[in-house]
Amino acid sequence: MKKQIFAPLLLGASMLPSTGIAQESLSAESMIDAAIASGDTAAVDAIAKYAKSETVTAKVDAYKADLAAKEAAGMAEKNEAGFFANWEGTGELGAFQSGGNTTSVGVTAGVKLTKETERWRFKFNALADYQRTNGATVREQGVVTLEPNYKFNERLYAFGLAQYERDRFQGFSSRYTLSGGLGYKVINSDSMQLDVKAGPAWRKTNLVGGGSDSSIAGLAAVNYAWKISPAITFNQDLSAYIQSGNSSYNSLSALNAKLSDKLTARLSYQVDHETNPPAGLKKTDTLSRATLIFGF
Repeated sequence: MKKQIFAPLLLGASMLPSTGIAQESLSAESMIDAAIASGDTAAVDAIAKYAKSETVTAKVDAYKADLAAKEAAGMAEKNEAGFFANWEGTGELGAFQSGGNTTSVGVTAGVKLTKETERWRFKFNALADYQRTNGATVREQGVVTLEPNYKFNERLYAFGLAQYERDRFQGFSSRYTLSGGLGYKVINSDSMQLDVKAGPAWRKTNLVGGGSDSSIAGLAAVNYAWKISPAITFNQDLSAYIQSGNSSYNSLSALNAKLSDKLTARLSYQVDHETNPPAGLKKTDTLSRATLIFGF
């Protein structure tokens, strides 16, 4: 039985050059060809690290040069495209349960869009929660955000922020925010990312009971993402608007499970805290969501 199993291997070995160095070189060339054909850059790098031959080195150099040329061409195309071209994004749809000023179950929907060029990154987010019970609206919350980033390098960037919020059950019919400042990628790896940013902000709040308030605030935010496994990702976003009168704090924790290339299941928990809400309202609202995220 053993002779039958190893006979093809022995036959193949007999057809290789007789010297061990020649056999090793031929084997490395075959492996590098297979890695290049599959587009597996990590495998190409690993083979190139240990296989020392002029042929392998030449093939790796040609492969890397081709990748760099394609990346440069793709980035040039993005740089030349109009503002409304080359956006990528996801949609989100599901259900929520709230606590705090209202206790209810309803529907949630949102969209996230991003656009990258060599120097610019644009992010657009919109999310809404809504429910009607017995003909009355018991939950109506929404937020729309546009954030442009100018990248000085791979880690440091300047940001701008324009945001609209609506949450009648937290006491305001509309709130507008304009902000800008600096951001920095503290951790920027394939498995983990940590962004921090801070800057001044201007906010105008229109209250449900009438009247409005405008003030200068300080914005600080942290965005953390941890790829636990190829299919599981944990996100933690924290933000604070600190000002006289009423400061706002927000925390969003989310666990994402990838179901397919285009579909992800998400469980999230959000806490919104206002230090000085209108009279009769609680300071803290919570929101639990179960949603499906689809890419497009």
